Parts: sequence; structure tokens; C-alpha cells
Amino acid sequence: MKFTDFDKTQAYKALQTFFPPETGGTEGGHLTKARIEQSSIPMAGGLHYNYAAKGVQPGLLPLLQALADEQELIAKYKALVAGEVMNTGEKREVLHQQARSVFDDDKPVPQRKDYIEQLAKFSAFADKVHAGSVQGSTGKAFTDVCQIGIGGSDLGPRALYIALENMCPKKMKAHFISNVDPDDPSAVLAGLPLETSLFVLVSKSGTTLETLTNEIFVKTKLKEAGLDPKKHFIAVTSETSPLAHNSDYLDAFYMDDYIGGRYSSSSAVGGVILSLAFGPAVFKQILKGAHEADKLAFESDISKNAALLDALLGIWERNFCGYAATAVLPYSQALSRFPAHLQQLDMESNGKRVNREGKAIAYKTGPLVFGEPGTNGQHSFYQLLHQGTDIIPLQFIGFTESQRKDDVVVEGSNSQAKLKANLAAQIVAFYNGQSVDGDNKNKEFPGGRPSSLIYGKQLTPETLGALLAHFENKVMFQGFVWNINSFDQEGVQLGKTLAKKVLGGNSGNEALEAYSGLLGVLL
Repeated sequence: MKFTDFDKTQAYKALQTFFPPETGGTEGGHLTKARIEQSSIPMAGGLHYNYAAKGVQPGLLPLLQALADEQELIAKYKALVAGEVMNTGEKREVLHQQARSVFDDDKPVPQRKDYIEQLAKFSAFADKVHAGSVQGSTGKAFTDVCQIGIGGSDLGPRALYIALENMCPKKMKAHFISNVDPDDPSAVLAGLPLETSLFVLVSKSGTTLETLTNEIFVKTKLKEAGLDPKKHFIAVTSETSPLAHNSDYLDAFYMDDYIGGRYSSSSAVGGVILSLAFGPAVFKQILKGAHEADKLAFESDISKNAALLDALLGIWERNFCGYAATAVLPYSQALSRFPAHLQQLDMESNGKRVNREGKAIAYKTGPLVFGEPGTNGQHSFYQLLHQGTDIIPLQFIGFTESQRKDDVVVEGSNSQAKLKANLAAQIVAFYNGQSVDGDNKNKEFPGGRPSSLIYGKQLTPETLGALLAHFENKVMFQGFVWNINSFDQEGVQLGKTLAKKVLGGNSGNEALEAYSGLLGVLL
């Protein structure tokens, strides 16, 4: 198994000579019914990936298959799952897929035992909380749970909770505090019944400044209300952190160095709060969907592996079409925070300029990722997507049924039908565009804006897990192609270091001190 810079491969040279799309893909053919039906790949959780509107030209897929084979993408995925050190910068294994394979005995790694133990532990804890046998400092049962964390300790779990809160019966109402801005914890706590609230402090290292600051903020409010913080806090951390084995918490649950923050939603980071909010059975359904997606990602034929093909088409668009961004557009209000999670997942993983050996590379890597739910986005930034000077590939997500099936008929159709009609219309409008007669080009749409569609019947816990794993595996495959380390995040550290110098009052940096003065940092 070799790790080779992308531009040193034969596949890269072959793709360079392949005729590039001038407008984003309309050379790939018309969007006929047959083309659309033939361009779907089954996914886990009853989902499908459709790439008909990517405008794939004849001859492109064999070149992408050759790229996958030459860069040994499936072999590298198998090595990662088997426990080989793939996080080269931090000398760590990368085992988030193993965290959701706890129900499968196929090729376990030694760490599987840790996942099974922690899943059983926090599942049992959640059951006790729901039964009222774990109580707050006044002897009352907990009604609300609030996660305190930032980055991967917030974005993924928050996105998953919001995705299911409209569908799954809640055993506890969940809340989230992430920003060190005091207005964040203040606003959340103002709406919480502190006497019956349980707080989940999440920090793998146990030293995250924003999270520990918010912990003290919350504990101060609890004390002011006459409550004992020790009876209202649990921790999710690594077993070697200062938060572990600490009497300041009711209990602690562990996730270790081989699971990165942005990949941690299927570990205790997401599992604890989701099990408390919805019950352990719902979280296990998420794990099941994610694991099924992970197994499908082992397929070497790109026409049968949605995550792999999605990754390779993204490589084509980024490196050979020159598209710098990707928009994630879920036509599902439940997925309103999913694009924010994918921003971190993709941009923190593949926003790298050196290869796995720390040497500079000469080609583009991860794209800018952004998005909002449809149809809201149509009334916001779609103008630029349709008629702007940059072509931005689009990833649509949609479902045939709503979660609650609570609807109203207006002008002959219900709201869900209107939502689906808008989704279908946007895909076609972006691909085909619209021409006009005369000199007024204001109403002309150039078309050729490539998009993919992930669709299914309904957003359920299992479907959500499959969707989560699809994008995690897509990002992984792209990192392998680019020969970068998708599993560290050194870019996060510099700002943290400088901020500590500012707060220390003696940064020795003229610019830092000038901006600190403007902002009144030290009051």
C-alpha cells in the first residue's frame, strides 16, 4: 500500500487530458428519465445517491475508477478500520467506524471492547435517569439535559438531535451550550429548570478553554440557585484527562484519542446526550444505519459505492473543473444544522496544504462547504448559485415523506408536495438553465450547474446514521486521494495559543496588543 501525491499518479495525468466541462456538465447529456433512473446507487438506510445532474461525460467514470484503484482507496479504508495508524501527524489510529460496529463480530479491533463497555455504561445510565433513580440535588427527577462542548463536541450531536426531535418521542429535552460568548450560556440557562437539569461536559482533553469556562459559568448559576453542581454534572472525556475519575461529576464516560472530535457523534460524545434525550434504542438505530453505510463503502466498484463515487466526482470538480466550493442543500427542516456539521467535518479534515509527510503539495484540496435548508435557501443565496460568476456544485438531500405527517392542503397540494416540487425544479433549473430572446440577459440562466441528490422515504434514526457515515466516508476517501492527513486539525491551534498570550497580558506582539486594546480584552 503506497501513499502518493495526487499529481504524481497516472490517473491524475489521464484526467488532465480528459476534455473538461465548459459550463459545469451539460455536455454529459440531457436529463432524460432513463438517465436519471440509471444514475442512482443504493445506500444504507433506504437512501439512494443520484448523480444524473452531475453531467458525467462518457469516459469519465472509468478514469475515476482507475484513480480509485491506483490510489488504493479501498485498501486504505480497510487498513484504517483494522487499526493501522492513519493519523500520521498525531501518531494515532482512526477508529470512529469501529464505534458503530459494536453489533457486528466481523474483524474486531482490540478497542471494540472499549466501545461495547461504554455503550452499555451510558445506556444503563440513561435508563436510570429516565426511571428517576438518578436525581438532582433536591431529589427531583431530571427533565432536561444540556451538553457543554464546542466543535465536534457540539456540531454533530446538536445536528443529530435537531434532526430527530420532531419525530422521536423525547424522554428529556436537550439543550446545547458551545460559544464562550457569555450570552450563549446565559440565554440557554435562562430557559432551563436548573433544579431538574443534567449537564454533560464534553472535552476529550479535559482542557478545552471555552468548554471549561462555560462549565464554571453553569456551576456558578447552580450554586446561586442553592443547588450542588456535583449532583448535576456528568463528563464525556478521555480516560486519561483531568475530568476522568473526578468526584465533581456524577459519572464519566470515555472516548479516546483514536476518535477525532468531528468524527465523534457515534461515540459517547453523541451517544450520551442522544440516549438521554431519546433513549438508548434510538441511538443504537443511528449506529446501525452508520454501520451499514460503512460496510457498503468497502465496495471497490465506484458505480456501486455511493460514498466513493461522491468523493471522486468531488475530486473531479475541485481539481479539474476548478470549483472552489460545495453547497449542501437539505430539503428537510430537520437537517437545518447538518450543513454546519459538514462544514467542520469537511473543512477541518481536508483543509490541508501539506501531504501526510508534511511536504507542501501543488494541487487544490478541500472545498469551501456551506448550506441551508430548502426552500429557505432559495430566498437567500440561490441567486448567486443560479446566475453568479462562479459555478458551485450542489448536494441536495430530500425525502418523499415528512417526519410528522402533519400537513395542510393549499391550492390543490400539501406542503410536503410543494417542498418536493421545489427540490425537483431546482435540480432541473440548475442543470438546464433558461435562455432568453433579446439583449436583456437579466432573466437568462446559464445552466450547467452540477448537482447530486441523496433521497429516501423519510428521515429516521437509521437513515440519519447512514447519511452521517456517507459524508464521513466521502471526506475520508478524498483525503486518501489527495494524500493528506484528514484526521488532525493543527489549524485550530494557532489562534488558541495567541488568545492565551493576550489573556496573559504580555503577548510581546504589537499587532495582538493593538487589537486587544481596541476590543478592551482585559477589563
